Parts: sequence; structure tokens; C-alpha cells
Amino acid sequence: MAVPTLNLALQGGGAHGAFTWGVLDALLASGRCHPGAVSGTSAGAMNALALAHGWMEGGPEGAREALTRLWHAVAAGVPDGTLVLAGSDALAPRLTPLAQWMLHWTHYLAPEHANPLDLHPLRDLLHQQFDFERLRRECPLPLYIAATQANTGRLRLFREHELTPDMVLASACLPTLFRPTWIDGEPYWDGGYSANPPVLPLLLDEHARDTLLVLLMPRRYPSTPRSAADIHARTLDLAFNAPLLTELRQLGHWQAQARRGWWPALRRSERLLRAGRFHLLDGGEALAHQAPHSRLAVQRQYFEALRDLGRAETQRWLDGPGQHVGHTETADLNALFGGA
Repeated sequence: MAVPTLNLALQGGGAHGAFTWGVLDALLASGRCHPGAVSGTSAGAMNALALAHGWMEGGPEGAREALTRLWHAVAAGVPDGTLVLAGSDALAPRLTPLAQWMLHWTHYLAPEHANPLDLHPLRDLLHQQFDFERLRRECPLPLYIAATQANTGRLRLFREHELTPDMVLASACLPTLFRPTWIDGEPYWDGGYSANPPVLPLLLDEHARDTLLVLLMPRRYPSTPRSAADIHARTLDLAFNAPLLTELRQLGHWQAQARRGWWPALRRSERLLRAGRFHLLDGGEALAHQAPHSRLAVQRQYFEALRDLGRAETQRWLDGPGQHVGHTETADLNALFGGA
């Protein structure tokens, strides 16, 4: 029986992107689907890059190895005890006083003052982990890497045939921590401000009808913030999730309109929206109780705990809704993300 192709939309979320590592690892290990087009923002872009590069080198097992190398390398780039207190529970990391102090000063110092040497821990890592020249020639998967034009707020999608380390850095450029990444004379910030992650290009992909969105942000939080710090953190979360919610609401409306018509769809976009099958793996529910600062917790123990959580959630999805991939959609865009 033919294995279905599954497009993947990978949300950003800092360290929580290790949950998506677990999702991808479980999907690849299952052999139940092949990755199709992949979109990603910030940590989602890093996961998309590792998936594509590893698949290019060695198929599913190569992709699993590349994802493991990536996350272990990210953890190795920060000495133990620098950002996360030793002895923290695996899924409840506590920031060190140094990390808290650094985070506090991001409210008052611009990156060019706090980081005058423009040090970026991911820059060297990208060069070490990935062969971008080969990837531009041989990338086996269509990629859509999201970044935000800092002076206009417009979304730019970088594709696999043009991808450079700077384009990936742009997708993960938090403006309170790093200077803008300049590409073609334009400054870019984190893609989460404009698409987190992009979904429309996947639904319009002609090679696969099934698209899986891997969410890291909660669709509903368990409580309302009360402290100033928690309110600030929630406003940032809402800002990073708003573009996705807007896109999904609009896509749900368009898809419903396309399916409602009794006449044959004539336009390409209408045909693809009508035929598209949407699926959701809601990691936000599993991560809802993680403290906001945990997205900055660079620690191998934490990454691997999130990976294991992602694996477990994916296995549950594979045993349930995932059985219908290739046949029917398992998530209704209008029902999940339509108007209140």
C-alpha cells in the first residue's frame, strides 16, 4: 500500500521546538507517511532544515539523525549551569540568576548595546551542521522558511533553492536578543510576527493533499495572568500566535466556500483548497503549563524531555486521527479556528 505524503507546518517556540523534534522523530520512525512540503518559523525553521538536510543525506534515518545532532549541538553550545539551574526537574527548568539578569536587561538595552560584538550562537552551528550549497542544489523537500521584514511587517518566505544561513537566522531573530538579519538590503526579524508558521503554501501544494500543523502555542491557556511579568509574557505569546490564527480563520472560510459550491472548481487555488485535508497535532495543550521563560531554557536534559513528550503525543495521534491520513481530514479549520 502506498505511503501517504504529509505536508508539515512547524510552529516556532524557542526551546519548545524540541517537542517538534520528538514529533518528527516519531513520524519518521513510524514509516506511516513521507514528508512533503515543509514550512517553519524560528525553531520550526531549524527543524524543517534538519529534516530536509537529513532526508537528503539518508532518508528517514538520516533525518532522525540530523534532528538529534541539531538539538544536541544547540545544547552543547551553552555550558551546563549557564542558563538553567543544575538539578531542575526535566520538564520544569529554572533559569539561573545570570539568565534572569540578562532577560531583565533586554527590556532596557538594545541588542547592539547588550551584544556589541553581535555574537549569535546559531550562526556557527548552522555552518557546522548543514551544507547549504548542496541543499540548494539537491533539497528533496519544498521548504517555506518564514521571516518578517522589520520595516514593513511583511512576510517573506525563503525557499529551498535560495536558502542561506542568514535566511534561517532571520526566521529566528528575536529583536530583543539579536540585531536584525540583513538580506538583500532589508532587515528581518523573527518570522513569528508575520506567520507562525505559514500554512497556505502547503494547502496549495499540488503534490500532497494532507497537511499537518504542529502547534506549540496553547489554543487556550489554563489561567489568566495576574502579575506584570506574566501579563507581559502572555502579550508576547498572543502577538506570536495572532498571524497564524488569522490565517487559519481565513483559510477555513475559503475552504468552506470552495466546498459549498456545486459547480466544478475552475481556479487552481479553489480546486486545491476543496481537496485539501487538514490535520492538527496540538502540542500547545501538552506545553500549556510550561513557564514562558522555559522557551529560553537551553539544556540537553530539557530538550530530551520535550522530545519524549513530543514522541508520546505523536504516537497517540498516530493511533487515533493519524490513521486517517491519506483518506479524510481530521481537523476542521472552521470549527477549530473560525469566528468566536
